[in-house]
Amino acid sequence: MSSDKISWVEISKKAVINNIDVMRARVRPGVKIMAVVKANAYGHGLSEVASIAAAHGVDFFGVNCLDEAVRLRSMKIKTPILVLGYTPLANLKDAVSHDVSLVVYNAETVSRLQEAAAKCKKNAKIHVKIETGLNRQGVTRENLSEFLKLVRSKKNIEVEGISTHYANIEDTTEHSYARKQVENFCEAHEMFNAAGVAVKYRHTACTAAAILFDNVHFEMIRLGIGLYGLWPSKETKISAYERKISEFNLMPVMKWKTIVAQVKEVEANSCIGYGCSDFVTQASRIAVIPAGYYDGYDRKLSNSGYVIIRGRRAPVLGRICMNMFIVDVTNIEGVKSEDEVLLLGASEDDAISAETLASKIGTINYEVVTRINESLPRIVTA
Repeated sequence: MSSDKISWVEISKKAVINNIDVMRARVRPGVKIMAVVKANAYGHGLSEVASIAAAHGVDFFGVNCLDEAVRLRSMKIKTPILVLGYTPLANLKDAVSHDVSLVVYNAETVSRLQEAAAKCKKNAKIHVKIETGLNRQGVTRENLSEFLKLVRSKKNIEVEGISTHYANIEDTTEHSYARKQVENFCEAHEMFNAAGVAVKYRHTACTAAAILFDNVHFEMIRLGIGLYGLWPSKETKISAYERKISEFNLMPVMKWKTIVAQVKEVEANSCIGYGCSDFVTQASRIAVIPAGYYDGYDRKLSNSGYVIIRGRRAPVLGRICMNMFIVDVTNIEGVKSEDEVLLLGASEDDAISAETLASKIGTINYEVVTRINESLPRIVTA
């Protein structure tokens, strides 16, 4: 625990390395792995996770914005970096100067990027995003020919890759829509070939696609949620089982911990917390936990969540507050101030998974981990 913090996140180096190795074993030799560390490495800590992944030889990093890319470069990471999100036109010169590749789908970005690259006397590397069915980022098939003409006319623009993103691969065990997207992507790639635009990397596969479908590994896959030891969804697990893909043992990377701030006795029928939303029906012992929804511990866990103290489950009593909440420790012997509290992750005897918390608050494991406040220290463990 940090000396000046009362809540912290532990990041397992062993688990990060395991998850990279598991994916390397899944894809064919030569396929590159992009470690997606956007959104503060899905809440796990950008610098902490990237340092481990870089030392273990990942081939690319994927980030959301240029600020994240510059942070990686400031850490002396020389691994190629791709900005997956939008880069404002005013920041294009910085992207080129830091040798950062950009996902591109707007004609104006191409033109302004050419100007920035010429000023830097360097080539700008782009990955053209192809719209295949998600209807989010991407160049549509109807506009692709004109887009390729524009790209070819810019001498300082290098098409390093093309990509797309699946709309419905994690939430279902029926993948006909994803297969149609693959067809659309391959047809778009043929248009690049016909236009004489060489492409070094084709990448469509997120963690779920990389696990389930060998034919979409192409030259590179994007390892996002799987890097952190989390399955994309229960449907992905079911699909993997149906395809007899059994040797894919992910290890959750994160443990989120805090300490007990106070232990006190309360009488029977005492109100607990804001709004008197809970009462104890018998004399009880309660513990105050110094974490709350500001830290990312969701308010919807009020009266429904639990934590682990001394290897035992302590249910949440009352509402989650901004910076603290209350749990029942009546049945846990010896709890005292500054005992360690597990909010998320595995102990020796029990576990609170991101999926468990997600099911209680009506969301997905992605949101549970990414919403943990960036101000909490991330501590790398063995």
